[in-house]
Amino acid sequence: MTYDYSGRSGRILSAFAAILLVFAAASAGAQTPPAEPAKPADPNAVVATVDGEKLTERDVQLAIQELSPNGAAGIDDQKREQLIGFLINVKLVAKAAEQDKLNEDADFQTRLEFLREQALMKTYLEKVGKAAVTDDEVKKVYEETIKEIKPEQEVRARHVLVETEDEAKQVAERIKKGEDFGVIAKEISKDPGSGAEGGDIGFFLKEQMVPEFSEVAFKMEPGQVSDPVKSQYGWHIIKVEEKRQRPVPKLEEVRSQIEDYVHKKAQEEAVKKLLDQAKIERVGGPKPPADGTAPADKK
Repeated sequence: MTYDYSGRSGRILSAFAAILLVFAAASAGAQTPPAEPAKPADPNAVVATVDGEKLTERDVQLAIQELSPNGAAGIDDQKREQLIGFLINVKLVAKAAEQDKLNEDADFQTRLEFLREQALMKTYLEKVGKAAVTDDEVKKVYEETIKEIKPEQEVRARHVLVETEDEAKQVAERIKKGEDFGVIAKEISKDPGSGAEGGDIGFFLKEQMVPEFSEVAFKMEPGQVSDPVKSQYGWHIIKVEEKRQRPVPKLEEVRSQIEDYVHKKAQEEAVKKLLDQAKIERVGGPKPPADGTAPADKK
């Protein structure tokens, strides 16, 4: 899969690279199956009336799409009630504006036309994006991404972190005498995260740990315990539990990220196609970006 690095295609390639990072994150540990989607509410359900005018669930969901960066996931019951209150205010103030004939103002008409075109653009691109997300396309991107993943070794290890070399030597001596590594880690490790788990830090790639730690851990064999190792965090005693090739995540573990990539890619390609087909003449002002994006705000 090859894309030009310039303009919109460059962003598509960046999105594809982001999927590789998602694959890496998904392979780092066990994945929970996707939750069952909540049953959608009736869009015609009335949530409030304002001077006899109905405010429906469809109005609420549209406002969520427009105002919430995280969509419905970012709206709890309290925020939903606040949003409904806001929509009630909108209806009341809009009605007052109409009574003052502000809807006939030229500036308002210009703004209304801009908002109409913006809404049409969003609706069109949403249609394009949804149409592109098919099982075949998702599987195709998944297979292409798998080909980009290079085999990498992972190590699963435990460690005990202490402040001084003498403490580390004492830990090593206790382990040699047969004391349980996990019990010691829970007792004295200064790493609050892994200490509670018996020192277990799970699987990691070599570059995910500080060099001093990784250099030792990746040379050891499962079951081995290290001598004291110094890093910027203190002194470590390391026990390697397992070694493996990083597993490739299953399709269902990364499906939502791939669908998002396919969705955005189709939208960007649709805009690029329209730009390529259009005859655009600028009168004065700076030359527009080659990819058709809006200019950044000047500060």
